[in-house]
Amino acid sequence: MTVHESMNSKAAALTEIDMKLEVVVIPVSDVDRAKAFYTGLGWRLDADFPGKDGFRVVQVTPPGSPCSVIFGSKVTSALPGSAQGLHLIVSDIETANAALAARGAEMSGVFHDAGGVFHHRGTEQRLAGPHPSRASYGSFASFTDPDGNGWLFQEVTTRLPGRIDEKGATFTSTPDLAGALRRAAAAHGEHEKRTGGKHDENWPDWYAEYMLAEQSGAALET
Repeated sequence: MTVHESMNSKAAALTEIDMKLEVVVIPVSDVDRAKAFYTGLGWRLDADFPGKDGFRVVQVTPPGSPCSVIFGSKVTSALPGSAQGLHLIVSDIETANAALAARGAEMSGVFHDAGGVFHHRGTEQRLAGPHPSRASYGSFASFTDPDGNGWLFQEVTTRLPGRIDEKGATFTSTPDLAGALRRAAAAHGEHEKRTGGKHDENWPDWYAEYMLAEQSGAALET
């Protein structure tokens, strides 16, 4: 095997490696203030490790998130407040907005973008209220930490195809599962109407298939 062939073989093998984003580092100016803010939101405190010469690492994790957030002293050269566009995915934007507001976060209120696809930078093109048709991925709410690092909630109820494998589909909280069950119940009600209004004895299987398809972006049962 030539050197070129060997390199191509290694490159091909790399495409099969799982690469899971597990940590995001944000810059803060006051570690204790940031720690109080994020734990006050209900985020889990995973670690608070001091080191030599003022080095300190604090790790917190949002509820239900596989990715954690690290901040501290001497952990990044980025300017405090320069982390922007950090997205937290929720299944109910209005509930999430109200929950963090109740914990003291200064929320923007729920909004959608005039373009209807994603959202523009800053507060450009924001329209008050959730997406008119409540389209998945289309509703947002924003807040900042005490340094100005910017976070957004984004409501996702039905995934685009290929985002999550069915085997990896999970529900990380009671509200997420309850919301999925309600959507499945509504869809199943329409299914029963189309089949003559008869009770579906196999509704648990129908629910399960619908809920997994919704999470993974596969074709929904009709």
